[in-house]
Amino acid sequence: VPEHVWRINLDTPEEAQQNLSFGAADRWWEQTDLTKLILASNKLQSLSEDVQLLPALTMLDVHDNQLTSLPSALGQLENLQKLDVSHNKLRSLPEELLQLPRLRSLLVQHNELSQLPEGLGQLLSLEELDVSNNQLTAIPASFALLVNLVRLSLACNQLKELPADLSAMKSLRQLDCTKNYLETVPPKLATMASLEQLYLRKNKLRSLPEFPSCKLLKELHAGENQIEILNAENLKQLSSLCVLELRDNKIKAVPEEITVLQKLERLDLANNDISRLPYTLGNLPQLKFLALEGNPLRTIRRDLLQKGTQELLKYLRSKIQDDGAGPSEEPPVTAMTLPSQSKVNIHAITTLKLLEYSEKQAAEIPAAVFDAVGTNPVVTVNFSKNQLREIPPRLVELKDSVCDVSLGFNKISSISSELCLLHKLTHLDLRNNVLTALPEEMEALKRLHTINLAFNRFKVFPSVLYHLPALETILLSNNQVGSIDPVQLKGMDKLGTLDLQNNDLLQVPPELGNCENLRSLLLEGNPFRTPRAAVLAKGTAAVLEYLQSHIPS
Repeated sequence: VPEHVWRINLDTPEEAQQNLSFGAADRWWEQTDLTKLILASNKLQSLSEDVQLLPALTMLDVHDNQLTSLPSALGQLENLQKLDVSHNKLRSLPEELLQLPRLRSLLVQHNELSQLPEGLGQLLSLEELDVSNNQLTAIPASFALLVNLVRLSLACNQLKELPADLSAMKSLRQLDCTKNYLETVPPKLATMASLEQLYLRKNKLRSLPEFPSCKLLKELHAGENQIEILNAENLKQLSSLCVLELRDNKIKAVPEEITVLQKLERLDLANNDISRLPYTLGNLPQLKFLALEGNPLRTIRRDLLQKGTQELLKYLRSKIQDDGAGPSEEPPVTAMTLPSQSKVNIHAITTLKLLEYSEKQAAEIPAAVFDAVGTNPVVTVNFSKNQLREIPPRLVELKDSVCDVSLGFNKISSISSELCLLHKLTHLDLRNNVLTALPEEMEALKRLHTINLAFNRFKVFPSVLYHLPALETILLSNNQVGSIDPVQLKGMDKLGTLDLQNNDLLQVPPELGNCENLRSLLLEGNPFRTPRAAVLAKGTAAVLEYLQSHIPS
């Protein structure tokens, strides 16, 4: 930092020395001290102790540099209200920082901090604290003193537990604990009466925490955990909830009591083990978005799921009237079914035409499993939740009958040519593997109409998909796809559902608006600026209309 920056309050500016006509009233440098200093996105490796020559600073922004430490003189900036030192290489924070009585915003995300100063709770004026994306394993007990804190982000650290004392933060409205190692949430947190948004995604929770006092809680994000049961009691307390996000868990059932969430607008239950839904879900008055893909739903046809939330709710409401009919019209279990029963279920092979060997953590499928098929025609294969590193070569033996193959939750890194010979294949589930590409030979799968590639490692949209004319559903969420070709997508007449959530799309080509067959286009969680979240929230038709209106004429 140039020396004269630190001395800007002290030295007479050069133009004043050259021009003697400055009257007392014009001598601005004597009347006002520097209050904001922004040094962001440079290559600073250190900050001078001379920062103390700027005692009137209310805001200091040095984010996105290469700082490994901060000067102790920061502690003398007693007017400082906002300090942004994020995106540096800080390993520790100086104790002197705790002497800043007016500090309201402290941003230290994306550094290399393994611990925080014990006395951090002394910063009583703090309203915003972001320590995300560091290497923290614990939170100082003094955090409990931060009673004015409104926003706290602890995301992307290595926390195994949260201190119960956090419950003393009476002003806290937003708490982000995404991507840690939390197995439970302290029951005391449930007393945080001001909490409105709680993010617990990507942890190791086995059940949804209870929130008896969180009457204002509007958003609860708990996707990508290991939650198996939704407790009806827990739901009853969340009367203000608008967003409930529970995707990618192991939930098996949705309790009827979910209808107490009268303000619910978004409910995401994608990729769980739910086999049936309470029809009363159709009565939630505000519900605008309901995600259910990737569940072994038996009572609801797949084509209905693809028609979008409103059609689905209408169907559920119609079922409440004739609920007496019971589940006699259930279609056979498909390969999206995840729970497994036995080693080789001969009965399933002969009556359901299902070959199942899932949740065995097997590195390969034993020969006995394929031998058991004999001459029986197998329609459905479920080898999900194992440790397979390749497509089992003997799948080819089933090519004259198999329609539905599930290989999700394995470690498959490439698709072999055997899979491309299954010419009757209509459903292919490869979610949660380590795939980066699909072979062009897959073009032979002319009947394929649903492919699930979520949670893999695709960086580009697999081009072979553009050449599969029967495709109706492409699920590609949670990859790293950077672009799509709207012209080729328009050629896919049957495509109704395209899920590209949580990818790396920097822009959405406006020509995508011409794909008028799309009934469900999911783009949330990408880094593009437009269309904005408010447009996305209105649903697919609104997004397509927005994109169409932005096509250059």
